[in-house]
Amino acid sequence: MKAPAIPTDRPARAPRRLAIVYHSAHGHTEHIASHIRMGARGVPDVAVDLLKAEDLIAAPADLIAYDGLVLGSPTYLGGVSGPFKSFMDATGPLWRTQRLRGKLAAAFTVSSLPSGDKQSTLMSLFIFCMQHGMVWVGNPLLPEQHRGVPEAEAANRLGSWSGLMAQSAHGAPADAFAAGDLRTARLFGRHVAETLHRLGGVEADSLLAAPAAAGVPA
Repeated sequence: MKAPAIPTDRPARAPRRLAIVYHSAHGHTEHIASHIRMGARGVPDVAVDLLKAEDLIAAPADLIAYDGLVLGSPTYLGGVSGPFKSFMDATGPLWRTQRLRGKLAAAFTVSSLPSGDKQSTLMSLFIFCMQHGMVWVGNPLLPEQHRGVPEAEAANRLGSWSGLMAQSAHGAPADAFAAGDLRTARLFGRHVAETLHRLGGVEADSLLAAPAAAGVPA
């Protein structure tokens, strides 16, 4: 029996827009953000922008144009940095009108110690995105050192599944990361971009089942 022909007229995937929103005081978080962008741009039909959180404080509505957000902050004293928290607070009007609802969300953080309480930062970003009704994407990469890859070169060497963690020593140059952290960032970016396509382009407006006045306080 002759195999059925494979259709050649399948519709092309609609381009998706992804924003990597970050604050970086000394360049380390920005460096990781650039590698996340590199990985995400490897997925066809995904446009990726790097946006500084402090620039969005006055214009948080700019985020409405994006299908997904990757949020990144250094970990300071167990949480996000001050400028990043100011950005988060500035999105209050978007929360009241649920303009980010249904968009993809992911997060990353950087600190100078292997732990550094980075999990607290990721959890604060997770709660922020859940309050906005976003769809969270974690980090599914298995730590490669379990397969014999040298620890410094291993993907997800720090063992974080809720988001991306990276480490750079205190006072080190902005690009002074283990090769494994940079590779993790690229793989993480690719995973987020691929997930953005798999979701089929869920739009926030289509998920607004009830007006803001019905369940969201002013």
